[in-house]
Amino acid sequence: MDGAPKKPTFRDLRLWQKERKGKVKDLSYQVPHAALLPAELLAPPDHGRFFWIGHSTFLLQLGGLNIVTDPVWASRMGFERRLTEPGIPLADTPPIDIVLLSHSHYDHLHIPSLRKLKGNPMHLVPEGTEVLLRRKGLSNVKPFAWWDSWKAGAVSFTFVPAEHWTRRTLWDMNRTHWGGWVIEAERRDQSEGAAGDPAKTTIYFAGDSGYFRGFAEIGRCFRNIDIALMPIGAYEPEWFMSPQHVTPEEAVQAFRDVGADTFVPMHYGAFRLADDTPKEALDRLYASWRSSGLHPDKLLVPKLGELVRV
Repeated sequence: MDGAPKKPTFRDLRLWQKERKGKVKDLSYQVPHAALLPAELLAPPDHGRFFWIGHSTFLLQLGGLNIVTDPVWASRMGFERRLTEPGIPLADTPPIDIVLLSHSHYDHLHIPSLRKLKGNPMHLVPEGTEVLLRRKGLSNVKPFAWWDSWKAGAVSFTFVPAEHWTRRTLWDMNRTHWGGWVIEAERRDQSEGAAGDPAKTTIYFAGDSGYFRGFAEIGRCFRNIDIALMPIGAYEPEWFMSPQHVTPEEAVQAFRDVGADTFVPMHYGAFRLADDTPKEALDRLYASWRSSGLHPDKLLVPKLGELVRV
């Protein structure tokens, strides 16, 4: 929003890798899995619920639709193996109606996972990303600029700003866009809000972002966000990562800026993208939550594959 983000240089990358060699990290902690019955996934998708599959991948069942965010079932990312198995095996997922992509980095846009999704989903993507998907043989692709909206049945989708960047090759730096999504689903009980409009369930999926003033703007535009799916990982070293990834403390402040009711952390526990560990990210999140004086019930940390009702 305030000009092009800082472009990481190869010199920065070399300095980070040199710094990384001097660190000793404990990666023994694994995000726990919930016991999942496959039949639970086949219930009508209008109950208002979600499952965390891992990293930034969620299965949202809202307004009669099965929606998946940044679907990545990859077993490794680069040279690093996945730290925990996905909360739901790809083969057990129901037919998908909508795919939401936040940006084109490999840990958010995984072509093999997209190709294996059941159903014939509509792919809602940042502008520029549609070229890649169509080249890979994926149809039903709709590009979005910031603040563009689209509706499918009783569910509307708005692409909102984030502070990030994109690159998949040496030659396509920032040739595609990035952002988050606000999903608004009219409730099936047809109850009405304060202004007489149909009541809605609203979920904010932040994608990847550094801390920026856009969080407050999103909060001003969407007054009643029920759940914010917020990234908390891949922040260390902060001198390198801060333009693109929030720290857990910044994620809590972003949650307050957005004005959401409940915080759900993501973007940790699946891939080692930076020097922080899943346990460190969670510990800092809990500490920041307590020091901020926020109600403990408003922080929801689901297990992988756990059914969460909205």
